[in-house]
This record gives sequence, structure tokens and C-alpha cells, in this order.
Amino acid sequence: MFRKNTNLYIAVFLITALVFSLITVYAAGEPKKKSISARAAVLYQPDTDSFIFTKNEHTRLPMASTTKIMTALVALENSDLNDTVQIDSSAVGIEGSSAYLKEGEVLTMEELIYALLLRSANDAAAAIACHISGNTESFADMMNERAEALGLKNTYFKNPHGLDDEGHYTTAHDLALIAAEALKNDSFKKISSTYKKSFATEDMTRLYVNHNKLLNMYDGAIGMKTGYTKKSGRCLVGAAERDGLTFITVTLDAPDDWRDHMALFDLGFETLERIEFAAEGEYEYSLPLLDGEADNITVTNTEGASVITRRGDHEINKYIKLSKFATAPIKKGEIFGEIVFTLDGEKASSVKLVATDNINKKEDKGFFKKLFEKLGL
Repeated sequence: MFRKNTNLYIAVFLITALVFSLITVYAAGEPKKKSISARAAVLYQPDTDSFIFTKNEHTRLPMASTTKIMTALVALENSDLNDTVQIDSSAVGIEGSSAYLKEGEVLTMEELIYALLLRSANDAAAAIACHISGNTESFADMMNERAEALGLKNTYFKNPHGLDDEGHYTTAHDLALIAAEALKNDSFKKISSTYKKSFATEDMTRLYVNHNKLLNMYDGAIGMKTGYTKKSGRCLVGAAERDGLTFITVTLDAPDDWRDHMALFDLGFETLERIEFAAEGEYEYSLPLLDGEADNITVTNTEGASVITRRGDHEINKYIKLSKFATAPIKKGEIFGEIVFTLDGEKASSVKLVATDNINKKEDKGFFKKLFEKLGL
């Protein structure tokens, strides 16, 4: 009887422990999504093409002025920053945020993109569109072609500024991919991470101040775009770089967007880390050289190696594979070995060891030439 009761107590204890553990897991994971105010949100790591956090990521929603990320990308890919743009009448007096452009005045494309990304100027968006493709409708077609080239299935643009328009939508997932593509453009990255910028002409000076508070609120923030209409709610795309890691955050219809983004960034930097295996030129070896004008050749790694992985205690090892000697002639960049790096017993990365110089084969002078040199003839 005692043994039966003991087994019963043990069974009840194990079942209770299992239920408690499930409740704990649920309680630990679920509030994270509930604590994000946004209707849709993602945390994206572009180097690994991984989504660390998602919430309604494929729900089609209006995106307000975060539209302008694609506007800027298409503009930068189809014009030069030094291009001069004469402001068309159709770009004047657009509702919402404005640079207060005047018909006929001339600005550079650079200034218009600063106005677009910092002040979120809707008239600048229209001016850019008219300059590049003649009108906003044709420019929206270019935006959609670029979205299609990125493989996006749930994004469609009807205008370059993001004002409410039926059929103008994206998803948190797609917007993160657009942002990642834009960050590859050095000019976009520089402009979107600028807090303020002024441009002066003979007639006036315009000062553009970035609406993105993350630049001053979060360590490592580098952009990228705010947005708001009554229909879309508060929309925000953010980006931050720290310790060799880049994260992109997207929230659509988020009453508490600044806090949402900082919480998502914290999650990213607490979850992942970049492990550096080798810096460029860190490893250098000398090999004996046969039949060469020199006795040795130097080989090194001309590229670095790193990996992004989950934070934790990792076992890192390296294995060097290197030729015992080399034979002339040698071409710079010729491969003579590699270093393989393992992480927790699995191959994670490698670097090639290559010759640093060209080395010719030693000239064969022959018996008589050597004799004449010896005799001084």
C-alpha cells in the first residue's frame, strides 16, 4: 500500500511539474508579443536573413511615410545626388509634412532626399518622382518594379509619399527587406542617420531636422524612417549597429513605437553576437621557395572571417592547412593553404592563405655563363 501511494505521489508531482513548466514557458514567451504595442512588428537581422521576432508580420497594412524608404532607394539608383531639379507645379502644396517648395525653384537631388528622409517632406517626394519619371504614378510603377525585384509578395505602392491611398500597402516583413536593401546604399545610410542638415541658396536657407527620435534615444541607432496618418497609425522603421551587428525593426500601427523599437533592439543585441575569427592580414606564414629569385614566400589571409550566432559559451578552434614549400614562379594571390575555424565542433568559417607577392623563377645561367661570371668576363 505504501509503495502504491508513493508511486501515486511521484506521478502527481511529475504531472504538476510538467504543467508548471508549460505555464512558465507560456508566461515567459507570450507577454513579449503582448508587450509590443504595434499591430504588426518584426526584428530582422539582415546578414543572416533571420527574423528574431515577428508579430502579424504578413498582415497587409498602410505604412504612411515609411513609404519614403523605397522612394529614396529608387531615387538614389536612378539619379545623381548632384543633379539639379526644377520644382514642378504638381509638387507644390502637397498636404502633410512639407519642405515648402516653390514652383520653378531649383534644388539638388541631394537636398530633396534629405528633405524626404529627415523632414518627411511630401512635396519633396513628389518633386523627386516628377524629375525621375515625369509624374508620381509612373514613379510608383518604378517602386513596384523594385519591390518585385526583391521578391516581395505583399507590397504595393500607389504614390511616393505614403499619404492614404486605396491599395497602397505593405507588411512588416516586406518593409524590413526594403529597409535592408536601402541600407546597402551608402548614401541612403548616411542621409537617414543624419540628425540635422541645412542647405543654403541665395534666397534662403532650409534646415532639415530628423523626425526619428531613435537617433538620440538608442545607442547605435542609424535610422531610418517615421510615418503617420490617421488610417495607418504610427509607423516606424528603425536600424541600429553595435559590436559588428545590424538589426532592423519595423512597427506598423504602434501607439508606443519608440518603446517598442528599443525593446526589440535590446532583444536582438541580447540574443545574438558576432564572433570574429580572424581580421584581414592577421595570420602570416613563410614558406621555403624552390627555384625562385627569393628563398621564401610570405602567405597571409587577405580576408577576415566571422560568424553571427546566439550568445553563450562557445568552443572555438582553428585548424591550419598549409603547403610545406612552394615552387617558383609565384603569382600574387596564389593559394597555398587555408585556416578552418570551428564553433562548438562544427565548421563555421575559413580563410585562404595566399601569396603576398609575385616571384619569378630563378634564371638558369648554364655552365659557361657561370664560368665567365667567375672569371669576370
